[in-house]
Amino acid sequence: MNATDPLGRLSAEGVAIWLDDLSRDRLTTGNLQSLIDGRHVVGVTTNPSIFQAAITKSSLYDDDLRRHAGQGSDADAAVRDLTTDDVRAAADLFAPVAGRSTNGDGRVSIEVDPRLAHDTAATITQARELWSEVDRPNIYVKIPATKAGLPAITATIAAGISVNVTLIFSIDRYREVMDAYQAGLEQRVAAGESLDGIASVASFFVSRVDSEIDKRLESIGSDEALGLRGQSAVANARLAYAAYEDVIAADRWQRLEAAGAQRQRPLWASTSTKNPDYPDTLYVTELVAPDTVNTMPEATIEAVADHGDITGDTIRPNRENAWNTLAAVRAAGVDLDDVSEVLEREGVEKFETSWNDLLESVNAKLEAAK
Repeated sequence: MNATDPLGRLSAEGVAIWLDDLSRDRLTTGNLQSLIDGRHVVGVTTNPSIFQAAITKSSLYDDDLRRHAGQGSDADAAVRDLTTDDVRAAADLFAPVAGRSTNGDGRVSIEVDPRLAHDTAATITQARELWSEVDRPNIYVKIPATKAGLPAITATIAAGISVNVTLIFSIDRYREVMDAYQAGLEQRVAAGESLDGIASVASFFVSRVDSEIDKRLESIGSDEALGLRGQSAVANARLAYAAYEDVIAADRWQRLEAAGAQRQRPLWASTSTKNPDYPDTLYVTELVAPDTVNTMPEATIEAVADHGDITGDTIRPNRENAWNTLAAVRAAGVDLDDVSEVLEREGVEKFETSWNDLLESVNAKLEAAK
């Protein structure tokens, strides 16, 4: 292993490196292929904000939009077509990676409409539609970990569709997500269906936790509170990994694994640091452990490649420190349950806003092309 290749060392530690971005520009310029070849990237995540930026800031979609205008398509239909086209093309690019993977790498994620986050039945329906429309085995359909999303996760897994569960902020909700995944697998086993090819990741958001908790610590203003800034997100994620280890050690999971189930790996999302006072590789170097995924913007990937200090497992040896950190944050006066509720609500709202902005922009382009 090349000592000058931090991303290679990260991969060797069992952390799958995924790119948190997708656009037609990346596909047509060869940028995505270069990240696969030179930066150990083995997967891609998308979200409504990513597609909003990709489609509104590029002219590469204009021909398709003119075609849709000529066909009389509405904005929803056009956006569905554009996004599934990009995901399908990226999935084809990652097909060789997927063919070598035994744990669900080589896949591209596409999210259900964020406006459905609190509608179980509609989420299930659209998950099936997206799976069918992209028509590639190496994708994940992203479903938010809202209360309404949990039964949708179970039903979607039971239908044989791989799922990336997104917008997880609390350990309690994460345990419910792992339960929902296992329940879906159990339904398939009970129905005599195969578990082959079914994969899942659970996207645990990181930097947003620090942003929200730091704001509250600063409002409290005591020396103890101020001294805890920048520590909560890593501690929260480390305890999520402890919960994951608890689940995979239990008899329930062992029975599923014996039947051929793949582990639902924890995925660290929102890993670019929002506070410029923090190291730009913080949410990568401090979250290293086997069976994990870290999905990063390209800038974070390049920061790790340039100066990331990968020293081995930084999660399991620090479990007790993580418990102590969050206990201290609670003792300082931060309501962690409220933090999680606020972040989930804001996360859904942000994606809804991005999606509505995208639809509005596409609708304007369709009108102009008529």
